[in-house]
Amino acid sequence: MNKTYDAIIVGSGASGGTVAHQLCQAGYKVALLEKGRLINRDEFSKDELAYCRRDIVTPSLFDEFHTLEELEDGKWVETPTYESGWSFWNGNIVGGSSNLMSGMFHRMHPDDFRLLSKFGEIEGANVVDWAIDYEDMEPYYTLAEKLIGISGKAQPHPYEPPRSTKDFPFPPTDENRVVDLFDKSCEKLDITPLTTARAVLSRDSGDRKSCYYSNFCGSYGCSSGAKSSSRESMIRPALATGNLTLLTNRYVKRLQSDKSSVTSVEVVHAITGEEQTLKAKIYIVAAQAHESSRLLLNSANSFHPDGLGNSSGELGKNLIFSAGGSGQGRLKKSLLKDIKFDDLMQRGLFVNRSVLDWYRLDSWWQSATKGGLVEFMFEHQNNISRASKSRYKGDKLLWGKELGTKLKQSFTEEKSIRFEIFNDWLPTDDCHITLDKKRKDKYGMPVGKIRINGHPHDLKVASSIAKECEKILTEMGAEDIYSSVSSAPPQNLIAGGCRFGKDPKTSVLNPYCQSHDIPNLFVVDASFMPTGGSTPYTWTIYANALRVSDYIIKEHL
Repeated sequence: MNKTYDAIIVGSGASGGTVAHQLCQAGYKVALLEKGRLINRDEFSKDELAYCRRDIVTPSLFDEFHTLEELEDGKWVETPTYESGWSFWNGNIVGGSSNLMSGMFHRMHPDDFRLLSKFGEIEGANVVDWAIDYEDMEPYYTLAEKLIGISGKAQPHPYEPPRSTKDFPFPPTDENRVVDLFDKSCEKLDITPLTTARAVLSRDSGDRKSCYYSNFCGSYGCSSGAKSSSRESMIRPALATGNLTLLTNRYVKRLQSDKSSVTSVEVVHAITGEEQTLKAKIYIVAAQAHESSRLLLNSANSFHPDGLGNSSGELGKNLIFSAGGSGQGRLKKSLLKDIKFDDLMQRGLFVNRSVLDWYRLDSWWQSATKGGLVEFMFEHQNNISRASKSRYKGDKLLWGKELGTKLKQSFTEEKSIRFEIFNDWLPTDDCHITLDKKRKDKYGMPVGKIRINGHPHDLKVASSIAKECEKILTEMGAEDIYSSVSSAPPQNLIAGGCRFGKDPKTSVLNPYCQSHDIPNLFVVDASFMPTGGSTPYTWTIYANALRVSDYIIKEHL
């Protein structure tokens, strides 16, 4: 394959698919490389065993894995993920993990872009302001709404970011009547509930059908096209232009380069083992934050001995996650108030409620502290996991008739409502990715060694918010309420590692996510983020990829 493309993109998720879409719409020839396969709409199922127990959309941990470093008794302990089973792979298929998202979308707040100047330094945290402002991103948040399709309802709130349009392109997705109880409870507590924006179509659009409320969204692909994954909203239209070459089952081993430019990518076919060398004018890395850093580190050569674009020494550093905690309570038939039990048990409809009241905290340990947002939802409806939680009564393992009674009660006489907290995971020196020189994957490449450590400040913020969330569940009449706040991160939302900034001495990328060292190299996934805000990252990833695409088209193609 000797063809030279205008651009080669590594990774087809929210960022890579978006850049492919924009470049192809502008008439450029693009090769999009994806390690996994293409799964079409009609192939997606709601098979809990396949998607949640056997990981059919991620590689076997015996073939491809990571090494995790965690602090135990004051020492860093290494554990390969094939031993722990803790997988840091997310949706290795066309469209990436955007196929599997729940689709709860929020913009970052203007204060998120100036965390340092707004809230000050925090000891032990490498907090910096972003290289751009909210005003730079706002037009692209708006464009993302239109291109991918977001359903919601704009509502005034002191911590709701300003909008340049009156409302979302589509009305909110349908809601379970539990929202009546939720809203009344919030009103009594002087809390403002907001309708959650969701990257799921509430109305048909083109050849994409509206949500069919299957009750299984997070962790599963969508067979109607309603979910605004990169595959549906970006890659399919890009293919229709005739300008996109989609190369699936392609594992990128390294980028080849000279002193000032990337010259080619070294690719191996994941099934046949055939190796290829592909060339382009520009190269765009979008493999997910930790894997993008690993790829650039594995691409070291005599010109760039510490990894591509790493003259600053910052490559792989300041890895961040979408921090927070979670909790839940049970709404029981015998104690339910204000709504009918049959309405509560109606399957498939969303809770669709979020709370921003604690996005800024005046706390007992520090005034003017950055807080976070909270999403409320039903417990995931996976039957196996729900049944597994019913096996115990306290510390007692249930058997026989007693277990059967508990299972029936869990599935027919109650429903759990839960919350997820999103607050900043502060960047530190002890959360990063390097190469594991002792361990290699099945392609012979050093695996990523991920050191995980959360800042104590994050736990204080999340714990403070969790207490407020429990008050809402109590007011709703829920029982068995609990919350959990931990520094163990969710592995599906990872950012950092290729921090952007204006100073080449302290950042890997410039404000347009272009390598300071290598002008034809861009990194467009969440790697660029120096801080994560108190939101899920996906909308910001889409918006930033649109912003960077404009720059590439105007300045480099």
